[in-house]
Amino acid sequence: MFEEHKTLEDFEFQFNPKIPKGKILDLASCSFIERHENVALIGPCGVGKSHISKAIGHRACRAGFDVLYTPAQKMFAYIRSGKADNTYERKLLRFITPHLLIIDDLGLLPLQKDEPSALFEIIRARYEKSSTIITSNRDIQEWYSLFENDLLASSTLDRFFHHAHVVIMDGRSYRSANRSTKNTETQGVTNS
Repeated sequence: MFEEHKTLEDFEFQFNPKIPKGKILDLASCSFIERHENVALIGPCGVGKSHISKAIGHRACRAGFDVLYTPAQKMFAYIRSGKADNTYERKLLRFITPHLLIIDDLGLLPLQKDEPSALFEIIRARYEKSSTIITSNRDIQEWYSLFENDLLASSTLDRFFHHAHVVIMDGRSYRSANRSTKNTETQGVTNS
């Protein structure tokens, strides 16, 4: 389930010319899903990582793949609730079974308590069987610091990046640009 409808047709590639349009359009063909490869969309806030991940997810749905989109914190909260009601394994399975899992905003908050081991279990179970897209504001090297245990970090990230496309998205924030445009538009309005 997507929070909102996003498509590649709606994405303004010309706003940030450094964003690799050809690579993103290639990923939108969904052939990476057939090959059980992963995607990391990395860049600062507002450059369109979530938009692109959802747009690829929509393309995958139209191509007949099962897709699950989730913000990282919602995923961890859902899994954590399984510890309380003895449904942990079943809740974990929700994130293991889709052809494409999209985890949005990994690393926005540090991983806590059982979250690193849950992420490891998801990545391990999906390894070479299905595809995962992860968006993050953090550079790849910073992902290791999200885990308290170096061995768990390496085991998880080694599997994820083994067959992964890393897309660095750089440029200005769409949100800041929209805010500037709205401020400019309202400055010319006067009350009569």
